[in-house]
Amino acid sequence: MITFIICLVLLIVAYFTYGRYLEHVCKIDSSASVPSERLYDGVDYVPMPRWRTFLIQLLNIAGTGPIFGAILGACYGPVAFLWITLGGIFMGAMHDYISGVILVRNDGLSITEIVARYLGKGAGAFMRVFSVILLLLVGVVFVVSPADILSARFDFISRNWWLAIIIAYYFIATLLPIDKLIGKIYPLFGAALVFMALGLLGVLLFGDYTIPAMTLENLHINKANLPLVPTLFITIACGAISGFHATQSPLMARCVNNEKECRMVFYGSMISESIIALIWAAIAMAFFYEDGGVSAVMAGHTPAWAVNEIANTTLGIVGGILAILGVVAAPITSGDTAFRSARLIIADVFHIEQRTKWKRLLICTPLFAVGIVLTFVDFDVVWRYFAWTNQALATVVLWCIVIYLNLNKRNIWVALPPAVFMTFICASFVFVSNQFFGLGTAPVAYICGGVVTLALTALMWWRLRSDNKASLNK
Repeated sequence: MITFIICLVLLIVAYFTYGRYLEHVCKIDSSASVPSERLYDGVDYVPMPRWRTFLIQLLNIAGTGPIFGAILGACYGPVAFLWITLGGIFMGAMHDYISGVILVRNDGLSITEIVARYLGKGAGAFMRVFSVILLLLVGVVFVVSPADILSARFDFISRNWWLAIIIAYYFIATLLPIDKLIGKIYPLFGAALVFMALGLLGVLLFGDYTIPAMTLENLHINKANLPLVPTLFITIACGAISGFHATQSPLMARCVNNEKECRMVFYGSMISESIIALIWAAIAMAFFYEDGGVSAVMAGHTPAWAVNEIANTTLGIVGGILAILGVVAAPITSGDTAFRSARLIIADVFHIEQRTKWKRLLICTPLFAVGIVLTFVDFDVVWRYFAWTNQALATVVLWCIVIYLNLNKRNIWVALPPAVFMTFICASFVFVSNQFFGLGTAPVAYICGGVVTLALTALMWWRLRSDNKASLNK
């Protein structure tokens, strides 16, 4: 219990301390013009109240990642608490906040265009393709996972019909102006997600459950023989750091009223997501504690099953329904905004204005056609590649933040160590995992990951020095 409590307190305190320091790093200007003011179009650029943009951003980034990922990450034991907390504070929330500020200061453009602007046209072209693929994978993951939960809970409607209903909803939500559907009902879903987390937190604090504390003895390879490094850092993404968030942030970067709102909307939503992930990791460890632990139980079950089992048992029938609503609302509200973000990326690349309905339809139709095809691919395969792709995107955005801070003569060290760390995680995973080279925990796998990391870091350091020299010569 003590490890969990300490981590929970650290996350809350970080919002008021490290979050405020990052405001200083970014030189927040409350008088600066924002995209919702300059570029209002009634579709995507629409000013909304801060509390509303916060709840929408939280739902957009949450998905099933901080729930499913946290449950799977709990297979490694209490060390998952450490990654969620430190990753959430110094990597994920920093990544979301500074990238969000950059987006606000660059007309709310898609993150792909920001990467092109700061890392070069080649990196931008790669990111455009990479991000659209990621968003399609996210959309599909967040069609399939809620359909699985709903069909298990309400089995009088088949899984295929749930898939069809969710896809139809996504299509409508992607086309409509952001304040017509997303802006009106998502705050309600956000409240459900928050109440669900608070309910489970109450169970942990006042129920008869044991949350294991982190010790040297329980730092281990889990029973699926997956190494802690780098697999844990890929498995728990959305609760610690996630590149998907940077694809979602342009939606709210086009809706904030003031740069001052960025800490609550971007840093605050990520801290909130980390708290949700921390709670789900803890409840999974506590709930399955007497059954041999999470790893033993999950060897024969899916995360969706675990969610249903935990919610029904700990919160009763009514509480279970509310918890399921929160768990289902999170992926559905991330899935539709994933497709919406893909629409915006394509529109930004080809300079297609989005006031006109048929132009939005022109982009959406092929996107959803591909998405429907991907729903027939094995979910485990889609999830595995989504997880690595997600963290690789976060790594690119971290390096983009480093370049931005350096160009603006700000403290690059808030982003440089996270960028190097995530480069190693993604590079070593390529050599360790059976999804790629499959070298396992052999020393050569980590050496190869280290060589790739050193090479990329040296390249980026050369870029930083070149930018500094160019600045001096101006």
